[in-house]
Amino acid sequence: MQRKPTYAALEAAADQRILIIDGAMGTMIQRYKLDEAGYRGARFKDWLRDIKGNNDILVLTQPQIIAAIHEQYLEAGADILETNTFNAQRISLADYGMEDLAYEINVAAAKIARAAADLWTKKTPDKPRFVAGAVGPTNRTASISPDVNNPGFRNISFDELREAYKEQVRGLIDGGADIILIETIFDTLNAKAAGVATLEVFEEKGIELPIMISGTITDRSGRTLSGQTGEAFWYSMRHLKPFSIGLNCALGAELMRPYLAELAAEADTRISAYPNAGLPNAMGEYDETPDDMACEMEPWAKDGIVNIVGGCCGSTPDHIHHIAEHVKAYPPRKIPHLEPKMRLSGLEPFIHG
Repeated sequence: MQRKPTYAALEAAADQRILIIDGAMGTMIQRYKLDEAGYRGARFKDWLRDIKGNNDILVLTQPQIIAAIHEQYLEAGADILETNTFNAQRISLADYGMEDLAYEINVAAAKIARAAADLWTKKTPDKPRFVAGAVGPTNRTASISPDVNNPGFRNISFDELREAYKEQVRGLIDGGADIILIETIFDTLNAKAAGVATLEVFEEKGIELPIMISGTITDRSGRTLSGQTGEAFWYSMRHLKPFSIGLNCALGAELMRPYLAELAAEADTRISAYPNAGLPNAMGEYDETPDDMACEMEPWAKDGIVNIVGGCCGSTPDHIHHIAEHVKAYPPRKIPHLEPKMRLSGLEPFIHG
């Protein structure tokens, strides 16, 4: 199995500096105030269901908007662009009756991001840009029953998730993604399905891309929605040998710090972090300013616990610019060499030896 040529370039860049991943796509899309007709475009003018809110379809109906957002993040200093594919698998797209568009959406999204990244790499060859194919958690959970009266019930199976993710990952690779980013993980079993799917597609295509994994700590309990601590989550996912492990979404930078430090102490791979711009206010909006957010994140770099940083919900190119400026003086975290031990996980980590 061959590694994609950009794999080595990404590793070299990560060894030299703290890399910057972009900010929120949804926050930026909201600025365009698109109505139903704006989402539909000409192609879906007569679609039988409302599709406003299906941000992923915009790579087909409003590609110039998605390209412009990528451009703004690159100008702000992003090294890594996420594709606009967070919900672009047939499980989530079923809400709009668009399941059969999953592959096409992923190819189109990756091509848009690829074109933007290549343009900026050409401008500054010493600072290559990379495309991360964004693979979200879906709107189903394999570990938890949606029916409180029937705890054994599941509305999705592991194999259904795996097949949906395989279709998505194929599209992302065919569109030109450099990285597969399995992100906003609230259910580790969903993420394991995405990981298996990714490895199976690599095998099919005879190519290997770096895998980034990013979980979500849902509240101050320090656990994912499916109940794991950050350390246990890492032990559940480390078999994928990811390029990075980290956290995004749910929390602002201040609240994310202790869980990030826990991962940094236990993971023998790179650490990524892209928090929200604070916690949402009563109107569901994010109030943390670019400077406030950057000042909260700078100590992560100073203390040597991060390799990749950026922003999630509520963040904008201005946030990313400030974050990039605040961390550029610091070297990336050194990956620790950990003593070989048996490391297992349930909801809690178990280490023997």
